[in-house]
Amino acid sequence: MIRKLAPSILDADFSCLERELRKIEKGGADLIHLDIMDGHFVPNISFGPKIVESIKSKTSLPLDVHLMIENPANHIKSFIEAGGDIITIHYETCRHLDRVIQTILDMGAKCGIALNPATPLNVIEYVINKIDILLLMTVNPGFGGQKFIPEMITKIEKARKIIDNQKKIISLEVDGGINLNNISKIITAGAEIIVAGQIIFKSTNPEITIKKIKNILK
Repeated sequence: MIRKLAPSILDADFSCLERELRKIEKGGADLIHLDIMDGHFVPNISFGPKIVESIKSKTSLPLDVHLMIENPANHIKSFIEAGGDIITIHYETCRHLDRVIQTILDMGAKCGIALNPATPLNVIEYVINKIDILLLMTVNPGFGGQKFIPEMITKIEKARKIIDNQKKIISLEVDGGINLNNISKIITAGAEIIVAGQIIFKSTNPEITIKKIKNILK
């Protein structure tokens, strides 16, 4: 299993974004996680396709676009055209989940499904073999810096078993409250892609912090 690190750019200094991107590239990040928030599905607002397009022009790392928004089907095209390599939508926001998944795949992007902490795993039973990534939120989405919900370890373990029983290769991504003290437990439970924000960008040396995380992932 190849484990990957996806720094969440939400916690970066946007006044010098290109410099921040260079730091995480030098540290060895595998992809960049972009949290798109609309102030409706989650109580926060972040940024839209224009910023995604700017980031795409400044990095060669794949962009993991996490749509924490209502009516994601209305915005998929613009985020893929802006440079999104992976489009992750929330089960909780999709009335016609299968249709939205197919739209993403038809446009040439990889598709991820995100589940909030209280959303059970069985809701994706009939679409899991169509997706590329299952993203488990281990905090209630909307803000960085929250504490990891301990009960999510069991959910990660169960998700790992479900994925391992599928014929298709599906990556298990975990996002929320991850730090240097709990990463080992999270990857032991079965996580493959780790999303981390504040522990990277609020550290005194993001490049060194990324290297520390990458060593744990190995």
